[in-house]
Amino acid sequence: MIDFKGMHFPKDVILFAVFFYLRYPVSYRDLEEIMEERGVDVDHGTLNRWVVKFAPLLATQAQARKKPTAVSWRMDETYIKVKGKWTYYYRAVDNTGKTLDFMLSERRDKAAARRFFKRAIGTNGVPDRVVIDKSGANLAGLQSVNVILKFTGSGNTIKILQVKYLNNIIEQDHRFVKRITGPMLGFKAFHSAEATLAGIETAHMIRKGQLHANGLTAFQQFAALAA
Repeated sequence: MIDFKGMHFPKDVILFAVFFYLRYPVSYRDLEEIMEERGVDVDHGTLNRWVVKFAPLLATQAQARKKPTAVSWRMDETYIKVKGKWTYYYRAVDNTGKTLDFMLSERRDKAAARRFFKRAIGTNGVPDRVVIDKSGANLAGLQSVNVILKFTGSGNTIKILQVKYLNNIIEQDHRFVKRITGPMLGFKAFHSAEATLAGIETAHMIRKGQLHANGLTAFQQFAALAA
């Protein structure tokens, strides 16, 4: 259960505001006006603090509760602006388009790719195969993971494919994230970017039906993550 003690607004109000910001392309000032129209007087700075505080906690719950994913993966990275500079946003989906994992990095190199693959495997298990682009860094990072698996795991390694058209599914999936981050005009701090992106991915997972809905609306599924 996520702790809302000490907050000056009801839990449901906070969750609604956080969900709305993560699911729809609005700025914090837009959301401030939307909340005011609903009778809630809260400034954009407070809304920002809510997102940064609660989005990563809800994302952790979503990863733990999501439905099983396939063992054929698609991995790619896109760009996110932080403090006026472009950073690298690693993402992976399975061959049906379901979100596996994501990671923001200041660098695009072998070490970052290896860290991302180890994180994704820790969350989702070892895949049978991974499709990547022509990036040498991603290839080297995945090969180094295979070395670890060979000598410390069951001996099974991951089949690596570098076939551009097979990665169309994740390139298309990037568009949802870009549509939501567009009005944000970049992030002022790396940690707030990480937190917000984790929340956006959570809203996207709900949209893709990755959680057990049990007849709940998208917002109700989101709010249930806090229970």
